[in-house]
Amino acid sequence: MAVKRYENNGAVRRARKVRSRVKAAGRLRLSIFRSARHVYAQVIDDAKGTTLAAASSLDESIKNGGNKTGAEAVGKLVAERAVKAGVSEVAFDRGGFAYHGRVQALAEGARAGGLKF
Repeated sequence: MAVKRYENNGAVRRARKVRSRVKAAGRLRLSIFRSARHVYAQVIDDAKGTTLAAASSLDESIKNGGNKTGAEAVGKLVAERAVKAGVSEVAFDRGGFAYHGRVQALAEGARAGGLKF
């Protein structure tokens, strides 16, 4: 019998738990992903299965991609794009990452950009 190693991974279980709570809120979701070098954010409509706005530290307008200032700039950029798409309130899906460091900086940048969560 095959072992499901990926689905039993702690990070995957944390992300699934957070995502289920966020989806239960019934709002659009600001989902983030933090890799070792970059940070990515997107506003997702789960009812339609579409992405309304997205930004990452790979965008040319962002200078410092992998640190807190870069994450804050990504938050402001995704908020600007979401507001332009007509979104003002979202639920923050931290994807199992701790609300600390770059994740917190991205959230504060999104709030400064006009998103409410």
